[in-house]
Amino acid sequence: MSSDSQSSDNKSSDDQNTSYPRVDLSGGTAAGSVAFSDLERQVLAAWEADGTFRASVEQRDGSPEFVFYDGPPFANGLPHYGHLLTGYVKDLVPRFQTMRGNKVERRFGWDCHGLPAEIEAEKQLGITDKSQIDEMGLAEFNAACKASVLKYTGEWRDYVTRQARWVDFDNDYKTLDVDFMESVMWAFKALWDKGLIYQGFRVLPYSWYEQTPLSNQETRLDDAYKMRQDPAVTVEMPLNAPGSVLDGANAVIWTTTPWTLPSNLAIAVHPDTDYVQVTAADGKRYVLAKERVAHYARELGEAPEVVSEHKGTELVGLTYTPPFDFFYGPGKGHENAHRVLAADYVTTDSGTGIVHLAPAFGEEDMDVATANGIEIVQPLDAGGKFTALVPPYEGQMVFDANPNIIKDLKAAGKMLRHETIEHSYPHSWRSGEPLIYMAVPSWFVAVTKFRDRMVELNQQITWVPEHIRDGQFGKWLEGARDWNISRNRYWGSPIPVWTSDDPAYPRLDVYGSLDELERDFGVRPDDLHRPMIDDLTRPNPDDPTGRSTMRRVPEVLDCWFESGSMPYAQVHYPFENTDWFETHYPGDFIVEYNGQTRGWFYTLHVLATALFDRPAFKTVAAHGIVLGDDGLKMSKSKGNYPNVNEVFDRDGSDAMRWFLMASPILRGGNLVVTERGIREGAGQALRPLWNAWTFLQLYASKPGVSRTDSPHMLDRYILAKLAATRDAMTNALETYDIAGACDELRWFCDALTNWYVRRSRSRFWSEDRDAIDTLHTVLEVVTRLAAPLLPLISEVVWRGLTGGRSVHLADWPAAEELPADQELVDAMDEVRLVCSTVSSLRKAQNLRVRLPLSEVTVAAADAERLAPFVEIIADEVNVKKVDLTTDVDSHGRFELVVNARAAGPRLGKDVQSVIKAVKAGDWAEDSDGVVRAAGIELLPEEYTQRLVAAEPESTAALPGNAGLVVLNSVVTEELEAEGWARDLIRELQEARKTLDLDVSDRILVTLVVPAEFAHWAQTHRELIAGEVLATQLDFAAVEPGESVLDLASGTRVRIVVDKG
Repeated sequence: MSSDSQSSDNKSSDDQNTSYPRVDLSGGTAAGSVAFSDLERQVLAAWEADGTFRASVEQRDGSPEFVFYDGPPFANGLPHYGHLLTGYVKDLVPRFQTMRGNKVERRFGWDCHGLPAEIEAEKQLGITDKSQIDEMGLAEFNAACKASVLKYTGEWRDYVTRQARWVDFDNDYKTLDVDFMESVMWAFKALWDKGLIYQGFRVLPYSWYEQTPLSNQETRLDDAYKMRQDPAVTVEMPLNAPGSVLDGANAVIWTTTPWTLPSNLAIAVHPDTDYVQVTAADGKRYVLAKERVAHYARELGEAPEVVSEHKGTELVGLTYTPPFDFFYGPGKGHENAHRVLAADYVTTDSGTGIVHLAPAFGEEDMDVATANGIEIVQPLDAGGKFTALVPPYEGQMVFDANPNIIKDLKAAGKMLRHETIEHSYPHSWRSGEPLIYMAVPSWFVAVTKFRDRMVELNQQITWVPEHIRDGQFGKWLEGARDWNISRNRYWGSPIPVWTSDDPAYPRLDVYGSLDELERDFGVRPDDLHRPMIDDLTRPNPDDPTGRSTMRRVPEVLDCWFESGSMPYAQVHYPFENTDWFETHYPGDFIVEYNGQTRGWFYTLHVLATALFDRPAFKTVAAHGIVLGDDGLKMSKSKGNYPNVNEVFDRDGSDAMRWFLMASPILRGGNLVVTERGIREGAGQALRPLWNAWTFLQLYASKPGVSRTDSPHMLDRYILAKLAATRDAMTNALETYDIAGACDELRWFCDALTNWYVRRSRSRFWSEDRDAIDTLHTVLEVVTRLAAPLLPLISEVVWRGLTGGRSVHLADWPAAEELPADQELVDAMDEVRLVCSTVSSLRKAQNLRVRLPLSEVTVAAADAERLAPFVEIIADEVNVKKVDLTTDVDSHGRFELVVNARAAGPRLGKDVQSVIKAVKAGDWAEDSDGVVRAAGIELLPEEYTQRLVAAEPESTAALPGNAGLVVLNSVVTEELEAEGWARDLIRELQEARKTLDLDVSDRILVTLVVPAEFAHWAQTHRELIAGEVLATQLDFAAVEPGESVLDLASGTRVRIVVDKG
């Protein structure tokens, strides 16, 4: 029996002679009218009172452990659909693994540091500029940050609980805890000791709004790149080449950042590009790439005179006059600057083929300038405003300065073209403000030193979907750059580096533990945040004068460094739980949206490779993005998505879970969320399961028992179908194909309700114990299969069936619980396909289902295997006779369709000959299944075959070209009479429902029918009376003007029904 492997307090109650439901979680509501949202609240309350979640973990003590890492969300904002989607997966996989016999801890965590917390605190404090924080004081500001980060933990807990997600909130971890931060400090020191951390001066993505650099991967998060309009200018820079034809000619450069022109220190050309000097209509001479002359026809003329042509190498070394003289001229200290340099990155795809270099604002600019001995100048402050080095624009933020710079260039006659472009531009992933690129001192992880190893270890990780491994993630790893891990901010884990405040006596100390801090500073800190950590100072041991002091560097760590440290920092490794960590690392499974290939997935992998030389996780699922009902990103202002709480209240969490889990989003695609989609999703499995349970309660006077020995063909089929479904769902969930598992459950529910239950109604009416026990068994097993996918409705049904404590304390169905019979399953499934195909033919010809027809022919190569089922087919599609034949050719033919896109690359020009031959019917398939057309063999992916009916009105192909069905649609008077009687039966059944009769109640019926149909009624009197449980059936003629009822057949009758 299916309950043998369950704990004693969770055993089913098959031996109890009680009635359904054995445990009622519906609150006494009638089974057929229950609201799922109300049911769900009953289940959630029962779980809370019973401690079911903790029991599900504790009952697996001593079992193999499945290690799940729960990525920490930021707690200073309310959860949204993205969290909802990821949360369902984070719940589903551990539920499945628990039922498979594994112990799965589900510890929740909170990401507490970084810009998200600081921005929220700034809003609450009314801060608009970083200087205000300095005025307020760091202690007060960080206290506000700490208060803000856990502001919404209560809302998160309510939200997560309502979605039926089981997590351990009471044993959560927070990145602000001292233990967590000490582990992060250890990781930094370990990397330093390996030579993998350094301080450098590099051009980085820089947020002038938050006044901190960001990492390159942060510019790839979410919607960091947005469309933006910016000015683009083409500026003249006169060449200084005495004695050369180029002297006085204007090199022209194009840039979309006019604000960098005051800092211009060089221009660059590609050494192998062809450049020309042309004379414009105004007599001025210009130098630009030959390929770009036509682009400037408006300014230079349609055919400007070519004065000279030069390779890029001929221009290298020339000097020029920059558009501004802030750093130009004698005494400015930049004698090596303002020369033409060679750079291989210069292209002719856009602009002029000559690039202006402002080394402080371009990574490649800095590399070229540094290689040519040009000293870097930095005229901006931390807020992106010009300093006194550029007097006319001092105090102006760079984007605000653009119009003034352009105006001055035009006034000086140095502007060849001014235009506005729209382009994709990086923005801060938190504030949404546009970034700039700026040279700043930062601390880096030397990722490039172990990048190849990261690529190698990635091959050991199972990615879902698989293509991300070598695609989105693999390609990102191949181009990975050193990671900027420092932030010029306040609220975060401190960079654990102390340096001497006197450059005459340099010293640098890196700390990796509280013990080390206590050893050197004489105090053991209980808070590692600023400003407390900054207060730790000591005399510089390397200063014999004793005047210099060791002070901590001011930066804090990138919060992604902390979340990437989560596997070991959550357990305070290596200071505690060393054995635990060694046996729980790498994790078995993590999941987030696919943008985390640049975020959490990436930082986990970087730190795991650098610290442990192994992956941080074995399997990772990267799902797509949830979109609003208009196909765009969800937006509160647009209101383009259904309110989550309203969906929970109206449709329930299981409906939402099913909609999301069954969708392509778990295979990497995106998903448009609509209320209609959620409701339709509920009809795929949730309602069929509930309807089957309601049906069993209605017809079983006493509960069934779990057994699988019924000899009835339909019972054998549904049990074998369930066995196949169990195997398929097990395989799907073991390989994290959650949508595939949903498909299998949906298909089974269709077979259960629309085939097995419907075909077995008469057996249930007569309380056939084989039927009742089989349905009981099927529902007990299928609710265990559905438990991870539909945890709430499965709980109600399973407990109602068994009286056990919880389906989530039960084991996953074992293969031996069910009798397998794949041959029967395949044959009966083909029967169902035949019947649905016949129904489609009926519908196309407007032949109602209750109208019997004389014959249907099934033509298929394996038609004979349907012989045991002809009575079922005949009854289901309402025909008198079913003919089976293997002669498919008499009723249709196969057509070949060539996939030119697939065949073209291989066949070249021959593909047209193949297509022509196929259209002419000149193709054949040999006994080995090889298809040839025009004498050319086609590969399977280069064509498709389809079975085409000879008489489309009466014939249709079975799905998969398995055969044809031919329907004889000729209606005789005898058939019409029986159809009329069945229409009448339906109306009588509706009358029974109107009277709210019990299924076993007998009735008295008087039929008032037109005289010409009286003989039809008499002929089928016994059929009518038997179907509607009529003990008396009388007939009367229709009186003139009498109100009558239209039957589907068009006949008008009046029905009088009394309870017998």
